[in-house]
Amino acid sequence: MLNLIGTYECKADVKGRVMLPAPLKKQLAPAMSEGFVVKRAVFQPCLEMYVMDEWNLLMQKMSELNRFDRKNNDFIRRFTAGVRIVELDSSGRLLIPKDLLSFAGINKELVISSAINIVEIWDKDRYEKAIDDASDDFADLAEEVMGTKNIIGNGIS
Repeated sequence: MLNLIGTYECKADVKGRVMLPAPLKKQLAPAMSEGFVVKRAVFQPCLEMYVMDEWNLLMQKMSELNRFDRKNNDFIRRFTAGVRIVELDSSGRLLIPKDLLSFAGINKELVISSAINIVEIWDKDRYEKAIDDASDDFADLAEEVMGTKNIIGNGIS
């Protein structure tokens, strides 16, 4: 399983190319030759980037959904809307398609943040606002998600 670490501030050029930070590029190196999948996030106004192995695992789970159930079909269509395969160019830059940049509100300054096995790509201001907005609720959220009622085994602390 992929376990990415780090949050990085970057800049996109006018064509939507982003130089991946060296520490992140090093973590992604084993998967670099297969390319990545970039898509709209479900819950936030940001993008998600998957290494191909992680994407294929997710698609395997989704392929088990019954496509003759209207909700499943609608979910698959919306989840995969705007999905793109992207690769790093010879200079180590990632080209993010314009429609995805527009969805995430990314103009120039952005934040690339690890989220365990995927990378989130945010407009810098939106990222800071999302982190600030969540800070008030984080203790309650941590207790609800990681508290004793949901812990398997000995816990994490």
